[in-house]
Amino acid sequence: MDMQLDPAGDDLPLMANTSHILVKHYVLDLDVDFESQVIEGTIVLFLEDGDRFKKQNRSVEEACQSESNKGCKLGMPEPCHVPVTNARTLSSEMEYNDCAICSKGEKDTSDKDGNHDNQEHAAGVSSSKRCCDTGNHGSEEFLLVLDCCDLSVLKVEEVDVAAVPGMEKFTRSPELTVVSEELRNQIVRELVTLPANRWREQLDYYARCSQAAGCGELLFDTDTWSLQIRKTGAQTATDFPHAIRIWYKTKPEGRSVTWTSDQSGRPCVYTVGSPVNNRALFPCQEPPVAMSTWQATVRAAASFVVLMSGENSAKPTQLWEGCSSWYYYVTMPMPASTFTIAVGCWTELKMEPCSSGDSATETPFSPSEADFRHVGVCSHMEYPCRFQNAFATTQQIIPHRVFAPVCLTGACQETLLQLIPPCLSAAHSVLGTHPFSRLDVLIVPANFPSLGMASPHIMFLSQSILTGGSHLCGTRLCHEIAHAWFGLALGARDWTEEWLSEGFASHLEDVFWAAAQQLAPREAREQQELRACLRWRRLQDEMQSSPAEMQVLRPNKDKTGHTSDSGASVIKHGLNPEKIFMQVHYLKGYFLLRFLAERLGDETYFSFLRKFVHAFHGQLILSQDFLQMLLENIPEEKRLELSVENIYQDWLESSGIPKPLQRDGRAGAEWPARQVRAEVTKWIRVNRRPRKRKRREREAVFEKLLPDQLVLLLEHLLEQKTLSHRTLRSLQRTYQLQDQDAEVRHRWCELIVKHKFTKAYESVERFLQEDQAMGVYLYGELMVSEDARQQQLARRCFERTREQMDRSSAQVVADMLF
Repeated sequence: MDMQLDPAGDDLPLMANTSHILVKHYVLDLDVDFESQVIEGTIVLFLEDGDRFKKQNRSVEEACQSESNKGCKLGMPEPCHVPVTNARTLSSEMEYNDCAICSKGEKDTSDKDGNHDNQEHAAGVSSSKRCCDTGNHGSEEFLLVLDCCDLSVLKVEEVDVAAVPGMEKFTRSPELTVVSEELRNQIVRELVTLPANRWREQLDYYARCSQAAGCGELLFDTDTWSLQIRKTGAQTATDFPHAIRIWYKTKPEGRSVTWTSDQSGRPCVYTVGSPVNNRALFPCQEPPVAMSTWQATVRAAASFVVLMSGENSAKPTQLWEGCSSWYYYVTMPMPASTFTIAVGCWTELKMEPCSSGDSATETPFSPSEADFRHVGVCSHMEYPCRFQNAFATTQQIIPHRVFAPVCLTGACQETLLQLIPPCLSAAHSVLGTHPFSRLDVLIVPANFPSLGMASPHIMFLSQSILTGGSHLCGTRLCHEIAHAWFGLALGARDWTEEWLSEGFASHLEDVFWAAAQQLAPREAREQQELRACLRWRRLQDEMQSSPAEMQVLRPNKDKTGHTSDSGASVIKHGLNPEKIFMQVHYLKGYFLLRFLAERLGDETYFSFLRKFVHAFHGQLILSQDFLQMLLENIPEEKRLELSVENIYQDWLESSGIPKPLQRDGRAGAEWPARQVRAEVTKWIRVNRRPRKRKRREREAVFEKLLPDQLVLLLEHLLEQKTLSHRTLRSLQRTYQLQDQDAEVRHRWCELIVKHKFTKAYESVERFLQEDQAMGVYLYGELMVSEDARQQQLARRCFERTREQMDRSSAQVVADMLF
């Protein structure tokens, strides 16, 4: 490896040598065993060597540069020409069009919901002696390096794809009549480059090849972060086998998945969005440039439901009594880190079917006909793309399913199910074509460390969003829906530029939510200003409590996007357990985009954003891609002093609060925030009153407040040095704080802790156990108080939940308590 790592540091290494060879497709064949808490089986990798994909990279770079140079003046419709390109493609999730293109003469058997026939592609599991070589190979033999940790690798072998019936059509050279390494590699080269309209045939051949016999074991070795594979005599990536099978099993303590129980007490396992991504679930190439497709067969006991990142709405196939199989596939190339799986006794909630035209949402900046004029022009590598399909561009609400533990189905019916259609419709009204043909939504166990997580075709949501009305549920749903475009369809080429995902999602969630509520322009502006006020306060707190080096949105500066000669790199602070609780990339990114939208005006900004999505969907981007195209597309008079360089300097490459934001003193100037300040004044007066009041003194009359207003009210009251328990009781009664959403209850718990309101300690205990995604900060508050009873409460709650708690959360809390 041409990269030095500090074993004691908190950087996350990406070890795969993606500059030399790329995985184009994964075929997983897995068994889930809840008794041993192990996932075991095989993964077959179909590879492409460097000479081919380097040429493709140049083609993509030229296409993208052309888009930027044209300022996205894509002109009139043209025949869709999609260069067959690779590595500079999408970020994480696109999907193929649910009216998928089939090969000539082949009937498309998908139904109108984007569901495809469930298939079973089984592969037997055999055991063999581990074969490895830890010697120094120097330049004599090529080494395939995969990202891997917390896995038991049992065997690695070459797959004899030439033995699969029908593969002779992929051998172009008649002289290659004798089965050889060159012949097998030629077959794989032809298979991985089949055109997009033959995707179904390609998946079928991948499945058949994955079941072919082995034709020789390969030497391998593992270290802390990687699996290294070689073949004796193979000196280059071109000579190395292009189809290999790895037999492996996960470990119960593996960091990519969490084995736990759902809210109904039933066992489940799911990918938790770990800092180590998926390398403890299967050996893979994790750098985002390693774009690949996949298909997976997963077997589990018949009582379990398997959900996964997949374009098809899979249904179980019974194999034998008590055992079912689930099959998913993806035809849109994505980073392996976006693969998501959840296995549990989930209940599917049934909803009334609605047409794509239902709940149609209009916004002041709805896409014009001109925005869709370039619908067929794509610059990404070839795949069945929804942006090329006329029906998909007009589909406001994509098919969706909702799953939850049985005990939460009622709460989901009351709130979540009603919100999904208008939120999807609102997103379409702002950005246009949904990048994915369908969506599964799962309410995950209580130990999930955040409020939500978006992956291709599947979204995880915390149970915390289900209480206290629709506001928190709606805003979080809109945030995760926004990731379909920013974070998945367009992803950061360098993972240190998280703001390209989280900043956009934070900014768009407000716009989507206002549209979903069908607010009038003035109401929408007031709601967004109030949320900006709350984020401004949060950003100030974050700047005071976080290290300066972790406040920078573009920490690698001019080296952003650079890797070592092999393709290996590191993600700065990627293993820091406190990083997942930081909001810097969300908040500073949000305020940058808000600043740009205000400078350009909403109509100009969102019109550009739709053009940007059309130009770069299916690709990986850097900050300069967005900023350069933005500045090229705005009128000269609106640019003023804006430049890529000063945006870097003011917003992306410096710690602290950006200078333009320091000069903006308008946050909180709108009516909702002014109303809150008036209510705060009333409560301060109430708090100052003596216990016995004069009879003639009037009772204070308090206004009804919206959830965000309640959050702001409680934050202002937290700034008061003392509040009497009488005042706190009155607060609780007036607003029924114990029944509000999790954001409000979190601030209420802070007030309880600060003022040692012992009669409400039960609310704090409940919050720490049921709202684990938001409770970590409260542990710190309980310990800082140095109050024996509060510290005892913190330790008691931690002991109850630590075994089920997310690892990073548990580590941070343990550091606070002990």
